[in-house]
Amino acid sequence: KQAELGKALRPTGIRDALKKTTDDRTILSFLDSVGFGAAPLDKALGALEKLVGFQPGARVLNGTWGLGLVKRVDYFYKRITVDFKTKKGHQFTYAAAIDMLQRAPENHVLVLAQADPARVEGLLKEHPGEFVKLVLSSYGDMPLARLESTIVSNGFVKAVNWKAFWDKARQELRRDRLVEVPARRTDPLRLRQSAEEYGDNWLTAFAHETDPKLILAAVRAFAAQENRFKAAPEDVKNKIGERLAFAVTAARLVDDALYARLACLATQLGYATPRAEEMREYLWQRKRFIKAAAELPAREVGQMIRFLANDDASKARLYAAIPDLCYAAVDEIVKAFGAEDANLRAAIGTCMRAPAAPATLTTLLAGRYQTYQGWTELPSYATILSHAIALGEGRQSGEALRLQNMVRRLFADTKWLSGVFDMLSPADRVLFFERFQASIAWDPSTHHALVVRMTHVCPELERHLVKAEKKREYARETSYRSYAFKKAEYLKLINEDMPANVKRIEFAKGFGDLSENAEYQYAKDEQRALMQKQTLMQADLEAVKPSDFASAETSEVMPGVEVVVETPAGDKTYAILGEWDNDIEKNILSMKTQLAQNMLGKKVGDKFELPGAENDRRLASVKEIRPLGAAVREWMRLPAGMQI
Repeated sequence: KQAELGKALRPTGIRDALKKTTDDRTILSFLDSVGFGAAPLDKALGALEKLVGFQPGARVLNGTWGLGLVKRVDYFYKRITVDFKTKKGHQFTYAAAIDMLQRAPENHVLVLAQADPARVEGLLKEHPGEFVKLVLSSYGDMPLARLESTIVSNGFVKAVNWKAFWDKARQELRRDRLVEVPARRTDPLRLRQSAEEYGDNWLTAFAHETDPKLILAAVRAFAAQENRFKAAPEDVKNKIGERLAFAVTAARLVDDALYARLACLATQLGYATPRAEEMREYLWQRKRFIKAAAELPAREVGQMIRFLANDDASKARLYAAIPDLCYAAVDEIVKAFGAEDANLRAAIGTCMRAPAAPATLTTLLAGRYQTYQGWTELPSYATILSHAIALGEGRQSGEALRLQNMVRRLFADTKWLSGVFDMLSPADRVLFFERFQASIAWDPSTHHALVVRMTHVCPELERHLVKAEKKREYARETSYRSYAFKKAEYLKLINEDMPANVKRIEFAKGFGDLSENAEYQYAKDEQRALMQKQTLMQADLEAVKPSDFASAETSEVMPGVEVVVETPAGDKTYAILGEWDNDIEKNILSMKTQLAQNMLGKKVGDKFELPGAENDRRLASVKEIRPLGAAVREWMRLPAGMQI
């Protein structure tokens, strides 16, 4: 009896017992498919519960297609057919349905949108904060970027209307005690189970808090409710002030951005300790305010700028730091003081007249010049646009890359281009257009598209078009030396490597079951790689011809010449040869290298870009083009004993 009981309690025994309770073929097919005996019992039972819930008419959710309706369950082929809004009649195997589908709760936002669209539409228009709470309760806590993606992708808000929707929703949510809105965009918005109570228990817990980030969040949440802080008893205010002072001290030398946020909050709430002057001085020291501005959320940068700029001397220190500040900080400084402070305008004018203007100011002024064109301290718009063209060139990283992308989007905006040409004089239009055409460091396809767009916006510029020369196609050649080495490598592949692989395959077959034979599988993978390599090498040997480059000319850079290059580090000489020729020590370059590609077709005096690391754009010029020297020709010769 004990043996029978043990057998009955095994997963397969439970499955067999469940089968005896029904003759429903669909349920029986579920029982055979959920892995009783193969998977842990709790997982098998959970999978069974899921499948039983996928009856025709049931609403289900999928991460890709959203809300769907189960149309049919096929017990014979073990498939579930679901109609989604954008994908009708999609079939899932039972296993896929278990992994990819879940029953949609009745209070899920997608279910409510289908069952009561008027209510959801009303929330979107009148109470966007409540709608966001509905989304959070449906999908769980999430950061702002995912919230935006979820709401926009499901068609509730158009992408162009997102900012206005979120601004209104955030105002509501900040007053809602059931929602935690983080300061950083990367932190998740959270729904609280119950509203925060600010009684004795809260004050006791807060008084013992030692994490400065949690202290900041708690004080902000407390002060967010209108008049709560003003109406708070003095002992509560004193305790908050004490914890804020502790947090400011704890953040010193640890987190400059957190220190700035705490300093701004303490000053905003009117606390005399820590002293505002001491906190400002700490941020001024070692230019900590620059690092803090780069790490603060954009909407908090302005608070720090206003906190620091308490007198004319402090403003002057801010203005002097403009070249080093992030875009958000520069934008806040210009918005706060640009209209009233001639010293700021003069500082900006000086920066923009420099040979290399700050990317932050360039992006700001290029995009909003109409706002600032009355500032007499600024250089001409043509000068600012010239800096914008330079910013769009080359490779950038970090914030410089973000600003570069902003400038490139400006240039791609037909409306912006139209406004640019309206503000420029006829002579400056031509100057701007020719300067852009001459830029060699923009992405070629983007550059060409923008040149065409400019001529459409301003048709008279067509006569200033510089006809692009078709890039010369060079024959696929290489030296006799390199061809011989490549052919020797090919012969070794087909005469030695591939036969040796066949022997390894035959040897591995002797180890038994091929499906679980690691040696056999490895040898077969190697065989596929060798066969692919043989095909590619054979095609290359047929396409590339050996050459002595005797027909090369020195009128321009081409394969078979030596080039003397003038670089910032001095003159260098390179020999450009064929596809397979390369010797770094002898400065022999394959025509396929990036440096050679940048030089091909250039004439004496032409400039080209030297390949380098990101944000390291350097230009060089062709100083001399001459025939190959004796040392290079000796290197090219067919080695003794080798044949082609």
